[in-house]
Amino acid sequence: QVQLVESGGGLVQAGGSLRLSCAASGLTVTSYTMGWFRQRPGKDREFVSAIGWSGGNVYYADSVKGRFTISRDNAKNTVYLQMNSLKPEDTAVYYCAADVTVAVVIRTRPALYDYWGQGTQVTVSS
Repeated sequence: QVQLVESGGGLVQAGGSLRLSCAASGLTVTSYTMGWFRQRPGKDREFVSAIGWSGGNVYYADSVKGRFTISRDNAKNTVYLQMNSLKPEDTAVYYCAADVTVAVVIRTRPALYDYWGQGTQVTVSS
Protein backbone atom coordinates (compact mmCIF):
# COMPACT_ATOMS: atom_id res chain seq x y z
CA GLN A 1 0.00 0.00 0.00
CA VAL A 2 1.41 3.33 -1.09
CA GLN A 3 1.41 6.17 1.41
CA LEU A 4 2.72 9.68 1.00
CA VAL A 5 2.81 11.76 4.16
CA GLU A 6 3.56 15.46 3.98
CA SER A 7 4.79 17.57 6.87
CA GLY A 8 6.45 20.91 7.47
CA GLY A 9 3.67 23.31 6.66
CA GLY A 10 2.77 26.23 8.86
CA LEU A 11 2.39 29.97 9.19
CA VAL A 12 5.27 32.17 8.08
CA GLN A 13 5.75 35.85 7.31
CA ALA A 14 6.40 37.04 3.78
CA GLY A 15 10.06 36.62 2.92
CA GLY A 16 10.41 33.64 5.23
CA SER A 17 11.18 30.01 4.51
CA LEU A 18 9.68 26.59 5.08
CA ARG A 19 10.77 23.10 4.17
CA LEU A 20 8.13 20.55 3.31
CA SER A 21 8.79 16.85 3.58
CA CYS A 22 7.08 13.94 1.87
CA ALA A 23 7.80 10.56 3.41
CA ALA A 24 6.94 7.72 1.06
CA SER A 25 6.15 4.11 1.83
CA GLY A 26 5.06 1.36 -0.52
CA LEU A 27 7.11 2.83 -3.34
CA THR A 28 10.69 3.94 -3.88
CA VAL A 29 11.14 7.62 -4.71
CA THR A 30 14.15 6.81 -6.90
CA SER A 31 11.97 4.76 -9.24
CA TYR A 32 9.36 7.34 -10.19
CA THR A 33 8.70 11.00 -10.71
CA MET A 34 7.79 12.69 -7.46
CA GLY A 35 5.95 15.99 -7.60
CA TRP A 36 4.71 18.82 -5.45
CA PHE A 37 1.43 20.52 -6.21
CA ARG A 38 -0.58 23.16 -4.44
CA GLN A 39 -4.16 24.28 -4.27
CA ARG A 40 -4.81 27.90 -3.44
CA PRO A 41 -8.21 28.98 -2.10
CA GLY A 42 -10.76 28.95 -4.89
CA LYS A 43 -8.25 27.69 -7.45
CA ASP A 44 -7.53 24.40 -9.18
CA ARG A 45 -4.66 22.26 -8.06
CA GLU A 46 -1.49 23.37 -9.82
CA PHE A 47 1.97 22.00 -10.45
CA VAL A 48 4.82 23.40 -8.36
CA SER A 49 7.83 21.16 -8.89
CA ALA A 50 8.92 17.61 -9.64
CA ILE A 51 12.02 15.46 -9.59
CA GLY A 52 12.59 12.60 -11.98
CA TRP A 53 13.61 9.08 -11.05
CA SER A 54 17.30 9.73 -11.67
CA GLY A 55 17.33 12.77 -9.43
CA GLY A 56 19.10 14.77 -12.09
CA ASN A 57 15.96 16.00 -13.79
CA VAL A 58 13.99 18.65 -11.93
CA TYR A 59 11.32 21.03 -13.09
CA TYR A 60 9.66 24.09 -11.57
CA ALA A 61 6.64 26.19 -12.27
CA ASP A 62 7.63 29.69 -13.38
CA SER A 63 5.95 31.16 -10.31
CA VAL A 64 8.38 29.43 -7.94
CA LYS A 65 11.53 29.19 -10.03
CA GLY A 66 14.51 30.59 -8.18
CA ARG A 67 12.72 30.47 -4.82
CA PHE A 68 11.81 26.80 -4.34
CA THR A 69 14.13 23.80 -4.50
CA ILE A 70 13.08 20.16 -4.74
CA SER A 71 15.37 17.43 -3.46
CA ARG A 72 15.24 13.97 -2.02
CA ASP A 73 16.96 11.72 0.48
CA ASN A 74 17.14 8.27 -1.03
CA ALA A 75 18.04 6.59 2.24
CA LYS A 76 14.99 8.09 3.94
CA ASN A 77 12.78 7.62 0.87
CA THR A 78 11.70 11.21 1.35
CA VAL A 79 11.24 14.16 -1.00
CA TYR A 80 11.62 17.75 0.15
CA LEU A 81 10.50 21.15 -1.05
CA GLN A 82 12.58 24.01 0.29
CA MET A 83 10.60 27.20 -0.06
CA ASN A 84 12.41 30.52 0.32
CA SER A 85 11.34 34.13 -0.16
CA LEU A 86 7.75 33.12 0.43
CA LYS A 87 4.98 35.41 -0.76
CA PRO A 88 1.35 35.69 0.37
CA GLU A 89 0.32 34.22 -2.98
CA ASP A 90 2.15 31.02 -2.05
CA THR A 91 -0.55 30.38 0.56
CA ALA A 92 -2.07 27.02 -0.30
CA VAL A 93 -2.43 23.41 0.66
CA TYR A 94 0.66 21.65 -0.66
CA TYR A 95 0.45 18.06 -1.85
CA CYS A 96 3.06 15.45 -2.62
CA ALA A 97 2.32 13.08 -5.47
CA ALA A 98 3.87 10.16 -7.33
CA ASP A 99 3.67 9.45 -11.04
CA VAL A 100 4.25 5.71 -11.28
CA THR A 101 2.93 5.31 -14.81
CA VAL A 102 5.75 6.98 -16.70
CA ALA A 103 9.21 7.19 -15.19
CA VAL A 104 11.25 8.82 -17.92
CA VAL A 105 9.60 12.19 -18.30
CA ILE A 106 8.28 14.76 -15.87
CA ARG A 107 4.61 15.48 -16.28
CA THR A 108 2.85 18.47 -14.77
CA ARG A 109 -0.84 17.64 -15.01
CA PRO A 110 -2.28 16.59 -11.63
CA ALA A 111 -4.59 14.04 -13.26
CA LEU A 112 -1.57 12.08 -14.45
CA TYR A 113 -0.25 11.42 -10.95
CA ASP A 114 -1.28 8.18 -9.32
CA TYR A 115 -0.79 8.65 -5.60
CA TRP A 116 -1.32 11.65 -3.37
CA GLY A 117 -0.64 12.68 0.18
CA GLN A 118 -3.18 14.33 2.42
CA GLY A 119 -1.68 17.79 2.03
CA THR A 120 -0.10 20.31 4.37
CA GLN A 121 -1.23 23.89 4.81
CA VAL A 122 1.18 26.72 4.11
CA THR A 123 0.07 30.21 5.07
CA VAL A 124 2.19 33.25 4.27
CA SER A 125 1.21 36.46 6.00
CA SER A 126 1.96 39.88 4.55
